[in-house]
Amino acid sequence: MAERRLSSLPSQASASLRSDARRNRALVLQAARSAFEEAGLGVPLGEIARRAGVGTGTVYRHFPSKEALFRAAVSDRIVLFTDTARELAHVGDPGTVFYRYLSAVIRLTVRNKALCDALEGRFEASPGVEEAFREALAVLLRRAQQADAVRKDVTIDDLMALLMGCLSMEQRRGPGVAQGRMTALACDSLRPGRRVTKLPANPPAERNETQCGVCGGAVAPARTGRPARYCGAACRQKAHRERARARA
Repeated sequence: MAERRLSSLPSQASASLRSDARRNRALVLQAARSAFEEAGLGVPLGEIARRAGVGTGTVYRHFPSKEALFRAAVSDRIVLFTDTARELAHVGDPGTVFYRYLSAVIRLTVRNKALCDALEGRFEASPGVEEAFREALAVLLRRAQQADAVRKDVTIDDLMALLMGCLSMEQRRGPGVAQGRMTALACDSLRPGRRVTKLPANPPAERNETQCGVCGGAVAPARTGRPARYCGAACRQKAHRERARARA
């Protein structure tokens, strides 16, 4: 009987060590989320260890570098965003779901420097995490477009760039701009109305081409000599008359 009790001691001690290790890892992760949220990747590991109530060596035993700890802390949050998007993919009213979800992601991320660093590409989260988020968001986008709640020409690349832009705008909004207003304005640009956004055509990069000094139209490049100042004889004569009146 005593032999059985003695033989069980090593396994009990091992289980206790594993339990302590799991507890310490959870404490470190919780402290890291809070610290990274406030200060981003610039927070020292010693500060994270202090918040977790453990030594720096304990942090290193679970995470070989601050970057590894950052990935673990941030990835959990992005995975939560992804899981939520996947659940919402089966909810009715896709348009309302899409806009509320997008606004919530921006609202929660803008207060979290670590998430901003990850989603804006300043530091990469764990492999596959950002891609899974992107795919889940693309599903919500397609459903909203099928419900005629989002313009058909918007792509997931457009949406990711818009999300990054909203984060930047919300961070830099002035005191007279209400929180969330920049996001609301950006979301309005996604709603149907104009079917396609066309960028203005860039003028050909000709060496001598200028704008007409009278009407503002394009002036054909001069083959030799100085660049032409006017698009034609009518604008040239009008400019001459204006100069004559000014001299008089």
